[in-house]
Amino acid sequence: MPVACYAKQIAIVIDDIGNHQRDLAFLSLPGQLTYAVLPHTPFSQHFAYHAAKQNKEIILHIPMQALNGKALGPGGLTLDMPKWQLQRTLGHALASLPHVKGVNNHMGSALTQYDEPMKWTMEVLKKRALYFLDSRTTPYSQAQKMANLYGVDNIARHVFLDNELQFEQLQSQLVALKAIAQEQGYAIGIAHPYPETQQFLLQALQDLAAEGFELVPLSTLLENRHMRLVALQQTKDKKQ
Repeated sequence: MPVACYAKQIAIVIDDIGNHQRDLAFLSLPGQLTYAVLPHTPFSQHFAYHAAKQNKEIILHIPMQALNGKALGPGGLTLDMPKWQLQRTLGHALASLPHVKGVNNHMGSALTQYDEPMKWTMEVLKKRALYFLDSRTTPYSQAQKMANLYGVDNIARHVFLDNELQFEQLQSQLVALKAIAQEQGYAIGIAHPYPETQQFLLQALQDLAAEGFELVPLSTLLENRHMRLVALQQTKDKKQ
């Protein structure tokens, strides 16, 4: 299958969904966004229900211990948890959102640096055939290494779109995301449910298709990335 079939695909994940009713407005944005829903939050199940009705992809946004000691909220995974507790906590969070196709970390700059909790996490995901998106809150994350060890489909975030909410900064980050997609065929951006982000994406997402980019759910990007790698290997084999 030609590599060009999968050129310039972008996945945009909206993190931190579930705390506010206004998060539901993000379901009306155009295109196939992916929504990362916090477990056990006031509107998590309500959001997941409406997302499923609209055939929108959702993933579990599981809180993980951060280096700054910030409060995790319900369902958080911490370094002092033994294996059984971490896996049970993760299992309860997944059970509360049965429509998820994958998981990504909320915070996690501490927890993702350690092999053991990442191994325990990947054991759960492997059994449930879920993928893992590493939000890359630390350059020392072991999440993808452990996901590969356990055969869990995985991928990592490239750009945070809205760390700064001024239009110029949002535009600059989107340009950076598109440049990555142009160079390697795909890119992943993470954004958050801020009103400024919603207003920006309302127009920006409509412009993507006109610029030759395809907005896809994260699972589609993962699947096509594997096909792209297979196609590239076949091309190399033929040249040898």
